[in-house]
Parts: sequence; structure tokens; C-alpha cells
Amino acid sequence: MPKIYARRRLSILAAFTGLIASVGLFNGPTASAALPTPVSAATARSYLASLTVATENRTGYNRDLFPTWITISGTCNTREYILKRDGTNVVTDSSCAATSGSWYSPYDGATWTAASDLDIDHLVPLAEAWDSGASKWTTAQRQAFANDVTRPQLLAVTDNVNQAKGDQDPATWMPSRTAYRCTYVRAWVQVKYYYNLSVDSAEKTALQNYLSAC
Repeated sequence: MPKIYARRRLSILAAFTGLIASVGLFNGPTASAALPTPVSAATARSYLASLTVATENRTGYNRDLFPTWITISGTCNTREYILKRDGTNVVTDSSCAATSGSWYSPYDGATWTAASDLDIDHLVPLAEAWDSGASKWTTAQRQAFANDVTRPQLLAVTDNVNQAKGDQDPATWMPSRTAYRCTYVRAWVQVKYYYNLSVDSAEKTALQNYLSAC
């Protein structure tokens, strides 16, 4: 049963949503509907085998080199677009800010009823992308990466979980919900492959190990 919060308070509506969210392949209908479906485990293993293995280099990294959030549709920027996509019964105001709704965080199984409790996670973190090839990109390319709503790269998750993840790769951080780990690594490899980013040796070993169980 997922944990239920509403700005750290128990809510009848959130509890009901959490009960519904506990049913399904990935313990939550929004968990499978939120993120664009990653490639299969077999395809991910094939992609991973083709990725360049290289030592990471963070020299010169600055988050401002990855402009966020841009306008995606109408008055909605990337954060607002993902909140609306990933939530249930989301109501927005004229500026596209979410005023109500329910969000299931697939990383930790928590359900939230306040948008302020959600961060939009870059599944492959911006610093990780920089370390593995994005330092050579143009600003326009980095902006496209940071606001990619087409690949499985952005999703709404519990804010403090996202902050605990930081810029770590799967060698040192994985979602606490083991049911989501296969989805997570498939998405990770797909994003790295699409953007022609490298992996370091520890990252590749961790990905191989997780994918072998998918």
C-alpha cells in the first residue's frame, strides 16, 4: 500500500487515491501512465551494450547551462505540463498552475494532493548528462534535453526523494520501490542511448545487473 500524504497530513481523498493506485502492474495507474513507456528490457540491454564507456568529467558544469522550464503548450511550462500529465483530476488556473489534483510518486509510492510537494525529476540528471557528453552540446541542445517531454526523461516525484537522488546514477541511487526499478533502468538506458551519452564502468555494471532481473 503506498504511503499517503497531503502536505504531510493524512487525507481521505488521498487515501482513496492511494488505494486505487495500489492496483496495477506498477502499483499505480498514474505510475504507468505518467512516464512515456520506456523500451523493453531486451532493447535496453542492446542499447546499453552499444554505449561508450568513459570516465565522467564535471569540469565547467553549471545548471544554468540547461535552461528550464520552457513553454510547452499555451501558458504551460515544462513543470506545469508534467504535473498535469502525471496527475489525476488535475485542475489548473489561467496561468496553468495546478490548484488541485492527486499525484502518485512511483519512486517511493507516496500520493500527494498539493503540487508543491512534487519535483519534476530529470531521470538522467542534468549534471550526469554534462559529465557524459552534454558539455559538448550547444545551449539549444541542452535546453531540449532539460525539457524533453517525449522521451522517458521527466516525471513528477516526491520532492525530498528527488532531492536525495540529486545527480546520482544507478550505481549509487535507485528508487526505493523495487517494483519500479526495471522501468527506471530501461528509461535511463533509453535516454542515454537517444542522446548518445556515455556511461562510466560502475554505472554500466549496475545497469546490467538491474536489467538482468527485468
